[in-house]
Amino acid sequence: MLGLKQYRGFTFIELVVVISLISIMLFLAIPKFQSSFLSNSTKAVSRWILINIPGLKEKAQKEQKSYVLHVDFDANKLWISGETDSDEGLQPDGSRGYQLPEDVRLLDVEYPDQKTISTGDAQIHFDERGYSNKAIIHIENSDKERYSFVIEPFFRQVRLYQKYVGFDG
Repeated sequence: MLGLKQYRGFTFIELVVVISLISIMLFLAIPKFQSSFLSNSTKAVSRWILINIPGLKEKAQKEQKSYVLHVDFDANKLWISGETDSDEGLQPDGSRGYQLPEDVRLLDVEYPDQKTISTGDAQIHFDERGYSNKAIIHIENSDKERYSFVIEPFFRQVRLYQKYVGFDG
């Protein structure tokens, strides 16, 4: 045993196997990370609706003023008007509202009385008490995935469903 040195470490084969396994795991995991961390158009639209509708209810109550959320199907745009807006102020111009990305489109707005609007301008009213109309906004992305945003009169938060839901079921 004299004169023999014992080397500790990894062999070249062991290193290649470990690096290969890590590479395969990353190859499989990166698409999942991209879909969950990178924002896409549908997520941007969802964020706008989920943030602005509760904020609009709060603003209406705080300022004791009525507001209207316009769902403009022709322009594929969401915009807000207040009770003091003139008739000219009720038309969406380039600086007002939220223009939905090209790969996301508004499908319709459904109301509890089975009335569904899918063309022109659907309106959701917010009164000075912080209440709103009961409505569901439906959108669809380029992958044909549908999303429903349920707006309740007395609740601030909007419920999001990753499918098309209606009042009848």
